[in-house]
Amino acid sequence: MQSNPPTGRLAPRPHPLQQTGGLQILLALMLALATPASAAVVGQMQPAQPLSTSRIAALPQAEQAAWARYLARSSALLAADKAALAAERQTLATLPGTAKSGPLSTMPLDRPPLWYASAEARAIAKHILSFQTPAGGWGKNMDRTAPPRLPGQLWVPIDHASALASAHNAAGWRYVGTIDNGATTTEMRFLARVQAAHPGRDGDAWRAGFLKGLDYLLAAQFPNGGWPQVFPLQGGYHDAITFNDGAVSDVASLLHDVARQKGDFAFVPETAAAAAQAADARATALILKSQIRVNGKPALWGQQHDALTLQPVGARNFEPAAFSTAESVDLVRHLMARDRTPETESAVAGAIDWLQGHALRNVEWQPKSEDPAGRRLVASPGAGPLWARFYALDSGQPIFGDRDRSIHDDVNDLSAERRNGYNWFTASPAKLIKAHEKWARAK
Repeated sequence: MQSNPPTGRLAPRPHPLQQTGGLQILLALMLALATPASAAVVGQMQPAQPLSTSRIAALPQAEQAAWARYLARSSALLAADKAALAAERQTLATLPGTAKSGPLSTMPLDRPPLWYASAEARAIAKHILSFQTPAGGWGKNMDRTAPPRLPGQLWVPIDHASALASAHNAAGWRYVGTIDNGATTTEMRFLARVQAAHPGRDGDAWRAGFLKGLDYLLAAQFPNGGWPQVFPLQGGYHDAITFNDGAVSDVASLLHDVARQKGDFAFVPETAAAAAQAADARATALILKSQIRVNGKPALWGQQHDALTLQPVGARNFEPAAFSTAESVDLVRHLMARDRTPETESAVAGAIDWLQGHALRNVEWQPKSEDPAGRRLVASPGAGPLWARFYALDSGQPIFGDRDRSIHDDVNDLSAERRNGYNWFTASPAKLIKAHEKWARAK
């Protein structure tokens, strides 16, 4: 795999002018003046494969048993979740309405310790426990200040009331147990805060809910140390190892804290702490093993990696398999926060070098308000550094996806809806590079 310096548009090989000092400005001007006819569709996003018995059967014999047990565990927990809901609904004449959606901020983790002993905090914790699935996880995007779950109510918000008609309706059985968008890890941290404020028997329910969540995370971990976005498995890209939005690193960080048995986690039994420590170690090994290499040198990670092959895979239609800068920044910070080893130092250094070599300069990602047609990438001498969200795996050039799965080399060629509705660029690597300088000096 060879990666070329970025130009803002995918190119099959380095441009001859890359030897000149004025290349970045020239490319920026070319980008600003580009017409739709000059832009190109450079590929189609390929959907990720789910974890399946047939794929497990193709693994080396020595690896098959662990993955077969994992898949069986997922299937059993999914069946138990659905059976529990069906049992509740058998005696109901009218099904309850959908759960109320809301942001993570409805589970604040930054309040003074005394606040977690308040009636307000206990009400949130009660809501959290009521929506814990039989498998032990939680859905995402829930308003935890809403009333507790009613019997027969789905464990997650849904978009259409008709999906309530059946526990087996695929439209209503999504993200029933997930680590996406901070789900499950945030609920567990909140319960840990509340139980710490209730050291007596009043805190037993919160502690039990937390430990059930811990068992859920341990059960959800792949044999190789990663986690899927949704567990029990949902299929599609949800079965992939999910670095997107810090999913895996959030879980590993929580397990790291649990293993230390300090502060909010002092109540965790020794056996559970030891299991958390082992799972955290497997996660670190997985992060290191899945780092994409370019000419043998560690580079970045993708948003998602296939559970079995560890290769980067696509997710939603507009999220192709690619080097992903935002997720890689998160993973590098995660590794920098851990004990130094030759492996972590090599991984961090490789990622930093890759980011430094792929910065975009003299271009600006316009705010929406500056163009009636929406956001555009324009020439802006002196601006930057800026990084694209995705870079092609074969060339290292920025790429951009649309709803129809088309992959483009020019963000300005995307449909207005996708151009305006996604974070195609980030400046976060600049802060990481500065933090790395300090980290490297502290060795």
